[in-house]
Amino acid sequence: MWRRAGILRGLGVRRFSAETRRRIEDEGDWFYASEWWGNDYDGDGDGRTVFSSTSEKGNGVVSVLSYPSSRPNGLHWPGTGRWLQQRYAEVCPGCKNEERFGILGYQWRVLRFNDNTRQSTAKVMAAYRESKPESIFLMQQAHCLAVPYLKSMISVGLTTIASCGYDLLNAIQGKQNLRILCIGHGGGSLPLFLASKIQGANVDIVEIDPLVISASIQAMGFPAFSVMTASGERAFARPESIDDVMWKGIHERLFLYELDAEDFVCNTTNPYDMIFIDAYDGDDIFPNKLWDPNSTFLEALSKRLHPKHGTVVVNLHSDSDLLTSDGSVPSVLEHILPMGKYVSRIGRAYKDVLTRDERSGLGFTVAVPWVCNTSLVVCKGFEMNGFKAKSLLASLALDPPKANFLSTSLMAVNAEKRLSLSNNDDDDAPGVFSR
Repeated sequence: MWRRAGILRGLGVRRFSAETRRRIEDEGDWFYASEWWGNDYDGDGDGRTVFSSTSEKGNGVVSVLSYPSSRPNGLHWPGTGRWLQQRYAEVCPGCKNEERFGILGYQWRVLRFNDNTRQSTAKVMAAYRESKPESIFLMQQAHCLAVPYLKSMISVGLTTIASCGYDLLNAIQGKQNLRILCIGHGGGSLPLFLASKIQGANVDIVEIDPLVISASIQAMGFPAFSVMTASGERAFARPESIDDVMWKGIHERLFLYELDAEDFVCNTTNPYDMIFIDAYDGDDIFPNKLWDPNSTFLEALSKRLHPKHGTVVVNLHSDSDLLTSDGSVPSVLEHILPMGKYVSRIGRAYKDVLTRDERSGLGFTVAVPWVCNTSLVVCKGFEMNGFKAKSLLASLALDPPKANFLSTSLMAVNAEKRLSLSNNDDDDAPGVFSR
């Protein structure tokens, strides 16, 4: 989730010539945000509601709105249909009839809480079988990360774990496993990107609201086969053939649980190499129990984190965006945190608990471009030597969307150099929480 004020300010920042637009390779580039944001400040703009229901988990009205997407344009659709046809032949080599596919188009799908909070954005493709035209299916575009903070979380997280001695290249190539936990699901863009780009990634996802899970699958094209039962079994015994065509094994490395994050972390025995946390509720609040240094959640999280290279990345709203337009403190936040200390308090809580017994533990923050978000990173076993080289290796191997992967990584380097020399315990100390 990201702050609305930051989005609105950012939409007016970048101005492109026609030639520059043609050179934009990343379909999730911030330039395209105007396509899915809509025309009105609080209204739906030109969006169409495709999913809406009231949450029983405190998220208010959970809805999904669709917006037209300009890319890929119609010239590329026949090629995508042939790609699906080829995939079908690979999945069903013994099938007598050759299946053909048609592409209906591409849309942005925006998950919202309470009608005005943009919680998640994804691009979906709508397609159908020519032998059964009514069989329309949605496929979320795993390569497309529309919101800058997701790119920041992934970039700085992967660079950090590589700098803790973990062989990220082997995981990307599928030569070793990378165990990942995502707390907070939204539309599923983060776990889907990780599973699609890293062949060795096995991703557990924890989401407390069943309505969010339903919205992501029914309206945002997230793989249905990922859903798990409370007993830890797949909700579906086997995937549909079309799932195999679309995902080709990616869906078999995604495990989506409808559980409270604290309950899951306290009861699982799985060790995790990486943990991503993006868990704002319907009131746009990061729950206290997910950062309270005395909570069972953080203690359990520390035990589940790999002792040599475990890395946690948390999405937070920046301190600068927590005040109202007149500079006052929102009433809902008055009794939660002293203003101006939001990020530092949460960062220190994570660092203190997760790296308590580590000599090389490190915590730092990275400001996210275009929106008022901050990526908090806490890791074990960080090695400053080779940070830049490993970030370059990860960037080249992963081939991430053009999110300025290296710039994000080097921002972390600069922050570490500037601030980690200080062991200041003052709550106002910014940037890095080192040991």
